[in-house]
Amino acid sequence: MTRDDEPTATEEDSAAAAQSRAAADTALLEAFGGVRGMVDTTVPGLVFVLLYTIKRDIHLAALASLGLTVLLALARLVRKETLKHAFSGVFGVAFGAIFAMMSGDAKNFYLPGMLYTLGLSIAYVLSAIFRYPLIGVLLGPMLKENLSWRTRNPGRFRAYTKSTWAWGLILLAKSAILFPLYWWGDATQLGWVKVALGIPPFLLCVYLTWIFLAKAPPPIDVIAEMEAEEQAERERERARETLRDS
Repeated sequence: MTRDDEPTATEEDSAAAAQSRAAADTALLEAFGGVRGMVDTTVPGLVFVLLYTIKRDIHLAALASLGLTVLLALARLVRKETLKHAFSGVFGVAFGAIFAMMSGDAKNFYLPGMLYTLGLSIAYVLSAIFRYPLIGVLLGPMLKENLSWRTRNPGRFRAYTKSTWAWGLILLAKSAILFPLYWWGDATQLGWVKVALGIPPFLLCVYLTWIFLAKAPPPIDVIAEMEAEEQAERERERARETLRDS
């Protein structure tokens, strides 16, 4: 390779930024479960409302959706995939199934998930207000920047804040649609609307987060900085030992 063929500092910076953005995209999908996570959280609810619409049997619909959720979790286990999203799905469906069967009201199958969504939306909004945007708290460790964006990377701070507001407001809007149906609608209406509102708001939140982060500066790899500092300290120690020996 000639000197002209060697990468310049600008090219190296551009390559590093591209790698950083690719890592951010991967982390974003991983953090929120990706396509498989959407399937795990949406299909059991679809099975419940479908069976309840046809059979009008709360126990049958609840047990079928719970059984499907367990099978999806076992499939993840067989494939050696992460179980964190599967477990949340299993517990959510289990609470809903038990609540619906004990109360005799099919609408209660959806109540735990609705309360979780409402609570999550409030957490997003509050974290943005108090300047600890939840999206940054979640993604920071995955991108090896931890919380460095709060003090050292104002562009990412703004992007994380905008993303967190997007998640909070979109989930609040979803709750504003579902809770009136829970109070005044029937179980079938609530079920089909909840299924319809399962994936689109999630995709919108992920897309907006991706847009905001794509325009932000790349993350600061504080792990690499710590490792470099440790290496420099070891080299300084070896240099001091060499001086003492000489």
